[in-house]
Amino acid sequence: MIRSLLRDDDLTAAEQAHVLARAAAFQRDPHHARPLAGPKAVAMIFDKQTLRTQVSFSAGIAELGGAAVMVDGALARIGERESIADVGRVLGRQVEAIVWRTYEQRRLEEMAHWSGVPVVNALTDEFHPCQLLADLLTVREEFGELAGRKVAFLGDGACNMGHSWLLAGALAGMDVRIAAPAAFAPAPEILERAAAIAAGTGGAVAHLEDPVAALEGVDVATTDTWVSMGKEDEAAERARIFGPYALDEAALAHAADHAIVLHCLPAYRGKEISAAVLDGPRSRVWDQAENRRHVQKAVLEFCVAGGLPVEAV
Repeated sequence: MIRSLLRDDDLTAAEQAHVLARAAAFQRDPHHARPLAGPKAVAMIFDKQTLRTQVSFSAGIAELGGAAVMVDGALARIGERESIADVGRVLGRQVEAIVWRTYEQRRLEEMAHWSGVPVVNALTDEFHPCQLLADLLTVREEFGELAGRKVAFLGDGACNMGHSWLLAGALAGMDVRIAAPAAFAPAPEILERAAAIAAGTGGAVAHLEDPVAALEGVDVATTDTWVSMGKEDEAAERARIFGPYALDEAALAHAADHAIVLHCLPAYRGKEISAAVLDGPRSRVWDQAENRRHVQKAVLEFCVAGGLPVEAV
């Protein structure tokens, strides 16, 4: 059975917990399992700018015993020079899995349909599941159990991080609060899907326009750039709109005393987050960035194996 990770809720709650446990095992001993030994090849396609994604996947694939095959999206021009279907059928005969950082979610879904091998979402406009697994691993390191922990995401609730926090947080049984202006609320269908998941895991999800109310007593305060890739021409207007949602010292004061701060990076100090908060004692952003490697190894292991091992089902 081919298992891909195209969006956060492609995993069940049990599968998410398994992937996080395997990520923790890879963190303790990076070389204890080598499912890509051979080496087996994994194609990495980048249509968008990248740093952490490229480095963490490349290093992780090597530690799994595999070989990362870089595909430059600007040269391949997938969907223009060749159809996604044709590229998928070509790559599927060469590699064990495909990792793609691209724009519309539909592109990823089409690749998964035609390739015949697992496809992993390394970021789309709609979702960022590998980042969320890294975030959850970071929270797990800090607090142990994820269930019941409260998190507030501040900023553009309609961005990929807002959507992924809703889905992944709900799967983990967390209380997820998206603080965003009404015009930047999460997509209704994502909020509805997250609420349905939360009903089965004991979690909760909500969109609040008031950032102070969202932050009240949370264990985790997190944000993302206000200007996602492709939105650069909206930078000035977004800075005006999202100003009240900045994660600075005054905002963080409403969180629990033990709260930690996350940011998926790149961060813009003095805009969505203050330098004092990003570089302060409650920040876990550098652990979070490292954790991309560990969770992505666990995701690749899971997908290449076709899901949970028999003994875990």
